[in-house]
Amino acid sequence: MAYEKILLGMGNPLLDISAVVDDDFLKKYDIQLNNAILAEEKHLPMYEELAAKDNVEYIAGGATQNSIKVAQWMLQIPGATSYIGSIGKDKFGEEMKKNSRLAGVNAQYYEDETTPTGTCAVCIGGGERSLVANLSAANCYKTEHLKRPEIWALVKQAKYYYIAGFFLTVSPESIQLVAAHAAANNKVFCMNLSAPFICEFFREVQEKALPYVDYVFGNETEARTFSKVHGWETDNVEEIAIKISQWPKASGTRKRITVITQGADPVVVAEDGKTKLFPVIVLPKEKLVDTNGAGDAFVGGFLSQLVQEKPIEDCVKAGCYASNVIIQRSGCTYPEKPDYN
Repeated sequence: MAYEKILLGMGNPLLDISAVVDDDFLKKYDIQLNNAILAEEKHLPMYEELAAKDNVEYIAGGATQNSIKVAQWMLQIPGATSYIGSIGKDKFGEEMKKNSRLAGVNAQYYEDETTPTGTCAVCIGGGERSLVANLSAANCYKTEHLKRPEIWALVKQAKYYYIAGFFLTVSPESIQLVAAHAAANNKVFCMNLSAPFICEFFREVQEKALPYVDYVFGNETEARTFSKVHGWETDNVEEIAIKISQWPKASGTRKRITVITQGADPVVVAEDGKTKLFPVIVLPKEKLVDTNGAGDAFVGGFLSQLVQEKPIEDCVKAGCYASNVIIQRSGCTYPEKPDYN
């Protein structure tokens, strides 16, 4: 019972449409590997084109949902995690609900009557991924849903919260409500920088949420973009991680910890004005399937130990284990049980 609904995620549920593409495809749609963007008009034909490929796969995704599913998988404790987001009343939406049930996550979706379930084009090239999200129904999340008694009960029951930065584009008000509750009740609130475009174009809402964030996650590209946007004039990931951890806090009860992943390079953890580096598990190139969901899986593994109040090195180790499993498979998927100890 101690772990029931302990971890709550809130984000954009998207159905990943994943396929291997060539350089011409990337050029045609003007997209870069190792990046994540929102779909514009010019990207819309891409979804049909991917769907027509022989190697196409449909995988329930969305950054926060991936992390929550991985945390649930790592924990192997029924009912430990919950998730909130918006889907459409359609086939993809039903697929999403089924997938969450199978993953053991207590998902409480807001269902939009008029908009289709969101999708994300996952374009794989040389094991790296480029993400193009067409939010559709995911963009329709309303605070009214969050304030429903049965939904707010999930917020009250949880002790840890995780929201990817992508949700800042959808419902910053919902983020503020949960963040304020976490601060007032001495609970742990975690967010992710998520993508360079969030740091660049959603700076205002990101800065509004940041004082509440106890754990900031991100990768090296996002950290450097954050630094550039704030005029810090440094590309040094360790320096940036320290500066993020020293950003003013809404509640003085917890210090902020920044956790930055760097692909195959060590994970940077900044707290108390100092950094520690943790090596990742080395994977031979031929075992890499795709990096889609690697960062999400890292966060999921990390959170699975954090909710058990394990020390930070254990959290990082579990994060590295989870992302190592995920990059050897297509999308953010995993075997039936973890062999982690």
